[in-house]
Amino acid sequence: MADQAKDIEQAVDQAVESVTEQLGQLDGTVSGDPIGLENLLDVPVSITVLIGTTSMSLGDLVALGPGSLIPLDREAHEPADILVNGRVVARGEVVTIDNTYGVRISHLEKDL
Repeated sequence: MADQAKDIEQAVDQAVESVTEQLGQLDGTVSGDPIGLENLLDVPVSITVLIGTTSMSLGDLVALGPGSLIPLDREAHEPADILVNGRVVARGEVVTIDNTYGVRISHLEKDL
């Protein structure tokens, strides 16, 4: 067991030395063109609309079935949170667009 621990320690030391050596070779210069905002506009992001949350016991969760109601922590008139990659960026009103749900933005967060 002691030999195995020693082998692991040596492997870690070698890895640290290798990374340190490679970092030492970096000269701090940047090559290529800057990315620019135009190139970032096509990056896909995940958007989530959160209308409320709740917590319940595991027993209550298991007891849910068709027709069960789950009360949320918001009133019907309160705006939904609009999250981009898990961060709230806006708030809005849930609407229907043809036969699907949508969100009409009513407020943008200042610190994006």
